[in-house]
Amino acid sequence: MGVSEIISSLQANPYFGAGAGLFGVGAAAAILRKGSQYGMILFRRHCMITLEVPSKDKSYLWLLQWISTKGTRTQHLSVETSFHQTEAGRINTQFDFVPSPGSHFFRYKNTWIRVERTREKQMLDLHSGIPWETVTLTAMGQNRAIYFDILEEARHLALQKREGRTIMYTAIGPEWRQQGYPRRKRPITSVVLDQGISERILTDIREFINSPKWYMERGIPYRRGYLLYGPPGCGKSSYITALSGELDYSICVLNLSERGLSDDRLNHLLTSAPEQSIILLEDIDAAFISRDLAAENPVAYQGMGRLTFSGLLNALDGVASAEGRIVFLTTNYLERLDAALIRPGRVDVKEKITYVSPYQLEQLFMRFYPDESAKRASEFSRAVTSAGAAVSAAQVQGFFMLYKTDPDAMLADVHRISKV
Repeated sequence: MGVSEIISSLQANPYFGAGAGLFGVGAAAAILRKGSQYGMILFRRHCMITLEVPSKDKSYLWLLQWISTKGTRTQHLSVETSFHQTEAGRINTQFDFVPSPGSHFFRYKNTWIRVERTREKQMLDLHSGIPWETVTLTAMGQNRAIYFDILEEARHLALQKREGRTIMYTAIGPEWRQQGYPRRKRPITSVVLDQGISERILTDIREFINSPKWYMERGIPYRRGYLLYGPPGCGKSSYITALSGELDYSICVLNLSERGLSDDRLNHLLTSAPEQSIILLEDIDAAFISRDLAAENPVAYQGMGRLTFSGLLNALDGVASAEGRIVFLTTNYLERLDAALIRPGRVDVKEKITYVSPYQLEQLFMRFYPDESAKRASEFSRAVTSAGAAVSAAQVQGFFMLYKTDPDAMLADVHRISKV
């Protein structure tokens, strides 16, 4: 029997014909399915553009809040609760609704964009314990500019919400996190320093901010260090807070006495500080004292944690130290600081903020009692000065608080001001 006869006999067999038909249909379906999958992959690769934003990125919450303002076509929402201080000093609560995990759609510049927010329940942020999340935006076309525009608008919206407020950051693990709620900016005129001090600092820091090219052309590291020293309660920290508001900067508070702080972590924190921020190292003498003083007690020279003095010096002015950084140090005891710590390059500007002068006494009086005359302010200043006791700005303010609306009684008891 020839091959042709065998094929003819098989075709005549109804069972074989049915099986071959089913096989053909299955094969065709598999080919179409694979073809559609590859076609979709090619379509997504060449005809669609995708942006993925992980929850660790700074723009993540900005983007979610911006998307919620575009009116996404969804009724499935998550809430983001925030607090802010009003002009009257009250703390207001604000609720922002953002897209919940899942798929959502919104229209931007005549383009429909799909939003997919995913949450990995098995992956947690080791420091916050919050599940790892991503937001993926998908749009037709190949125009990347649409995502640049979206992120820029999200950034501007976030900055508008921060306008008029000062953000405080604290170091948690290897990163900076917002501490508390955004505070209402404190006017720089509300902190009364002796004549010329505030003006000198403000002029110097503005000149630094506006001259990165000057530093680059001369090969000078673009960073600036400031040291405010003097007795406690004289306005060092208050002035830095007011200065940050004047410059529209945030404040990153770093505690060098923290037990878990190491050289590597300090260097990383100083390098990764948020943009447009002042790094504040308060009471620097409490972490390290001068090597000359430490000769009598070597144990006192060691840091409270794993941070070493050489690590601090290298972080402030070493090869790997960050550019464009503004650091403020404060201390109550200048004589306890090592000369290497406050040399130029690490500390470029030193200002003594000490007990109130006659000028400060008059200005503080006028701020608390604006309806009183300059003559009475001078009377108050002379009365405090003649008592001979050195008083801090905090003591003066505390004394005024006892007589908020009665300057006559305050002047009658002015001899008690040093006891506050």
